[in-house]
Amino acid sequence: MTGNDVQQIEQANASGRIPVVFVHGLWLLPSSWDRWATHFEQAGYAPVLLSWPDDPETVTDANAHPEVFAGKTVGEVADHTAKLIGTLEKKPAVIGHSFGGLITQIMAGRGLSAASVAIDPAPFRGVLPLPVSALRSSAPVLGNPANRHRAVPLTYDQFRYAFANAVSEEEAKELYDTFAVPASGAPLFQAATANFNPWTEAKVDTENPDRGPLLLISGEKDHTVPWAITNASYKKQQRNPSVTEITEIEGRGHALTIDSGWKEVADTALAFVRRFV
Repeated sequence: MTGNDVQQIEQANASGRIPVVFVHGLWLLPSSWDRWATHFEQAGYAPVLLSWPDDPETVTDANAHPEVFAGKTVGEVADHTAKLIGTLEKKPAVIGHSFGGLITQIMAGRGLSAASVAIDPAPFRGVLPLPVSALRSSAPVLGNPANRHRAVPLTYDQFRYAFANAVSEEEAKELYDTFAVPASGAPLFQAATANFNPWTEAKVDTENPDRGPLLLISGEKDHTVPWAITNASYKKQQRNPSVTEITEIEGRGHALTIDSGWKEVADTALAFVRRFV
């Protein structure tokens, strides 16, 4: 645990409120959820912005020491997240974006969440579509097999295509400077090969009856996780006896949790959580 993880968990436990755990994805840090945390706290919940293993505390630190991200796998992040959730005294709602959305579904599949929201979630084993835009978005990592063991930064142009294609040039540059950090290449290779590897860590127990309610959110213009991928995840999840829903946010790209329209997405997630927790 980082000191920040410990502090947030202690505060959540002391508050007596229902925790809402936020899980970031690749190329972002827990601080990318700061505005969401304030929003959910004002709504009466105890926000907990969980780190991935060895996450630096700031974007500046992350860009100065990219090597700390190298080699982190889906299984390692999932087990780390489950351990942190296990220290909460009340069963939380869990909200994740991109690979954080995959981790969110893994947590739900382990029965660890009271309700879950997966936003533009990375695919898991059994999710088959591979749209061209998704392949192009992941090319900076998957184009070199050695990147599996490296931390890989995105150039501005790569970030613009993968994350910030649905905002202005000015906002895209601001988002890149404010939020973008290097990321482990391993999870992208794991997701890309999940359907060929029966032992992959990029898998979700979609049948657990204790999964709890799940909402999947898709950005209409997302290049990295287009509707076809999110909808395929939904079709796998809707076989679960618990409530499973999907919605599309019009005109939004993969940066929908951090761009100027974040509140619309946060309100969609909050309304779902409120129904069940």
